[in-house]
Amino acid sequence: MLIRETDIPGLLVIKPKVFEDARGYFYESYNERVFREKGLPTGWVQDNESRSGINVIRGLHYQLSPYAQAKLIRVLAGTILDVAVDLRQGSPAYGRWSGIEISSENRLQLLVPKGCAHGFRVLSRTATVFYKCDEFYNPGAERGILFSDEKIGIDWGIDPSAAIVSEKDMNAPSFADADNNFYI
Repeated sequence: MLIRETDIPGLLVIKPKVFEDARGYFYESYNERVFREKGLPTGWVQDNESRSGINVIRGLHYQLSPYAQAKLIRVLAGTILDVAVDLRQGSPAYGRWSGIEISSENRLQLLVPKGCAHGFRVLSRTATVFYKCDEFYNPGAERGILFSDEKIGIDWGIDPSAAIVSEKDMNAPSFADADNNFYI
């Protein structure tokens, strides 16, 4: 397993070791012992899966502390642009975003730390996204930030008016107005 840091502390790109032959492929997407040895989060308590069509944008989502979630994201089918925004006041990357293309072909995973908002845009006809969470979903702690907030300036690769976005995500507050109780 190769681990690459991004410009957001704790936001990691994970490339698993893939074994391929004439039959197909095999890889471990998660191994608690390996994650523990590398100092990565373990103790995942919830798995989530979504399927979306091209140009769907989901996010930017997070849960307030003490219910904040670290997430381990991978794509089972298709391709997405996966994005995280650092909400941790005092972080050198506070208010910045980082994005990476994740697909069923490149088999990359993104480890999103607690204190970051997460979202993605579907780049393929459809995409099935799977992710692990280290805390349970808590509806009272659920929050969001407007995906097209100019202060953050995420380059989704599409005009925001052409994106397919839920009403809830379309009405999310700006970065400046969002609830935030994350500190480093």
